Amino acid sequence: MTLALNDSVEDFTLPDTDGNPISLAPADATATVVVFTCNHCPYALAWHDRLNDVARDFARRDVRLLYINPNDADRYPGDSREAMKARVDDGAFAAPYLHDESQTVARAWGARTTPDVFVVSRDGVLAYRGAPDADHGDPQLRAQWLRSALDDVLAGDAVTKPETEPVGCSIKWRP
Repeated sequence: MTLALNDSVEDFTLPDTDGNPISLAPADATATVVVFTCNHCPYALAWHDRLNDVARDFARRDVRLLYINPNDADRYPGDSREAMKARVDDGAFAAPYLHDESQTVARAWGARTTPDVFVVSRDGVLAYRGAPDADHGDPQLRAQWLRSALDDVLAGDAVTKPETEPVGCSIKWRP
């Protein structure tokens, strides 16, 4: 079973690149953005700066962003914990970068691509799922679909465009 819009989301805990456990549900977040991503996908890399901008811009509104890498690092060594840590240590992430080595969270959420973006409201309900914006190749779009979904959630309104098609590289599942 995978998540659908308006489903309640179960908490999870995954390690960050230093091995520290990070949970989905901190008490002080008004919304949480979960982005399944990786180190090598050109789509994930194209949207990366826009997602970091969202993390910084919405942090002052108590929105939390979590990046999760679910890819099989045995087949894609560029997505290993060590490669993830190198990017974090180089300052490439404005939010925690978590490793879903077992792929349990990605499977439970029905993640399909890198990136695949999910917005969870304060009450733990899935409010948005899809791409950050309409075109990975146009930075001027500034992750507008994600920003709009967050504005709606923070205003207590129904998300105007609650689902878009996630666009990116397929998640590299373990055999």
